[in-house]
Amino acid sequence: MITALHTLIYADDPVAARAFFRDVLQFPFMDEGGGWLIFKTGPSELGVHPSSWEHEGQPGSASQLFDVSLICDDLEKTMAELSARGAEFAGDVVDEEYGMTVQVEVPGAGQIMLYQAKYDPPALE
Repeated sequence: MITALHTLIYADDPVAARAFFRDVLQFPFMDEGGGWLIFKTGPSELGVHPSSWEHEGQPGSASQLFDVSLICDDLEKTMAELSARGAEFAGDVVDEEYGMTVQVEVPGAGQIMLYQAKYDPPALE
């Protein structure tokens, strides 16, 4: 029986990325030794999307095979809290069909989406 989902983020600067998840997002963690932090990320959900599509007459595609996003219940409030702890955001909030989204800079690892879902996330049921 599968009991959990383990997610990996590859970073050019893993120390900075780990500090972001520890200090800015304040995820609980354990230290496996040598600074290898394993974070508790709480409930999770998994969606499978097509790698190519058409939307409003325009074709689209994704080159990545995996993606990680963070879900919150109040995007504006969460952004304010994370900003106060040093988070930086890339671009403006975007109103998507599935939720309000924004990209958060993860030091040494690029960007990760933060969003307030317009659906009832099954991870929270």
